[in-house]
Amino acid sequence: MITPPRPDVASAARERLAALATPPGALGRLGDLAVWIAACQGVAPPRRLDSVRVVIFAGDHGVARYGVSAYPPEITAAMVRTFVSGRAGVSALAAAHGVAVRVLDLGVDDDLDGVPDDVRRFKVRRSSGPIHLEDALTAEETRTALAAGAAVAREEIAAGADLLISGDMGIGNTTPAAAMVAAALGLPASEVTGRGTGVDAAALAHKEQVIDQALARAGARTDDPVETLTALASADLAASTGYLLEAARQGVPVLLDGLMAVACALTADRIDPGAAAWFAAGHRSTEPAQALALAKMGLEPALDLGMRLGEGSGAVAAVPVLRSAVAVLRDVALLSELGG
Repeated sequence: MITPPRPDVASAARERLAALATPPGALGRLGDLAVWIAACQGVAPPRRLDSVRVVIFAGDHGVARYGVSAYPPEITAAMVRTFVSGRAGVSALAAAHGVAVRVLDLGVDDDLDGVPDDVRRFKVRRSSGPIHLEDALTAEETRTALAAGAAVAREEIAAGADLLISGDMGIGNTTPAAAMVAAALGLPASEVTGRGTGVDAAALAHKEQVIDQALARAGARTDDPVETLTALASADLAASTGYLLEAARQGVPVLLDGLMAVACALTADRIDPGAAAWFAAGHRSTEPAQALALAKMGLEPALDLGMRLGEGSGAVAAVPVLRSAVAVLRDVALLSELGG
């Protein structure tokens, strides 16, 4: 059973928030986030978020070769190399905001010759199975990926992380992620399917059919969250789930990114109820499944910028908001300290 963020510290943080030299409620969501961070850290006012770390879980998806994405699967390996070189979208945002970036190959359909060995250290397989035709993973591969994600979380925490972010890279990954959300919430594909990389109307309709076929093939197995990962996810998404679950078990807060991170967070909360209390939503993406999953977990995004890049980029863009929340609760004077 996961221990929740400390309610007594949350109460103390709310009392301090109410006592600040600001009009009641004037800080809006900054105040809510500050209270959440304090409760996660177990201290009010909270400590500064000096070590924010994002891990990008990369993998290919067999379903990507069946017309569900606007880009070919080969882009995944190319983007892993771009992360390594520090030239991706998330790399630029992370450099601007002092966030450490790490990329890991869990299931890229490429040997990634010349890429540092650490990137490939947790590789489970090359690509996942096409989920509308067969399971994404074997049961053993699912267990391996979950354990890999947990090990990575422990490594990042040992390195001093006080806030974790899960990033993603994998052409076609919005299809299994949407299927995971549909399975968790008992919804049809028509309610969860978005345009991903920007597919047209015909491809969107086809993507819905693929997800419905995958859900029908998985059947009652979706009642079990780990079986859901085996049937519908991938090595990278299972590892991300393990990473988020371990962070919650270790009592380290997580800032969620878009659909992939949120689908994995919802699955982590299914595996170990209470995990979601350790998660905050960095941003609202354009994918309908992300909004549905956030609502299920009771999470309100810090940003709504229409982003759909993935990579952890929306969450990294929200890091200054969380740091601002900490700053106001730490550094704003109390009303009782004012003269006159």
